[in-house]
Amino acid sequence: MLAKISAFFQSLNEEEFSDPKPLSVEMACTVLLCEVMRADGHLDDAEQSLLTKIISKQFSLSPSEVKELIQQAIELSEHAIDFHQFTSKINSHYSPQEKEHIITLLWQLAMADGEIASIEDHIIRRISDLLHLSHAQYIRAKETVKKHK
Repeated sequence: MLAKISAFFQSLNEEEFSDPKPLSVEMACTVLLCEVMRADGHLDDAEQSLLTKIISKQFSLSPSEVKELIQQAIELSEHAIDFHQFTSKINSHYSPQEKEHIITLLWQLAMADGEIASIEDHIIRRISDLLHLSHAQYIRAKETVKKHK
């Protein structure tokens, strides 16, 4: 009996520490986009449509791949404690210019519903800091999106 209980707890421990599917750069970027989309508490159709377009264009994925990526990213976003695991993946794979482009995409998504909630602004600022971008790059990304609105 004791051996069965011990085996049960061992299996739980192994499941807890087993290495899940490695985080891809695409997933990391999509999770951050989902964080901005979900920040104001409601999922706007314009934001969801734009998210699909951004992911499809950014990563050259098929519609079914985009849908699956977004579903998984929303789930990860809902259970994430912080942004570090996502931004560190981007930091290790993207140049400063590519990271600034990601911030531009975040601004596009935040502005999709016609207004920027203060929480969206705060999240984008935080992500920008974690991507080691300067304040000038953060502002430039925001202004780029405002000019094209």
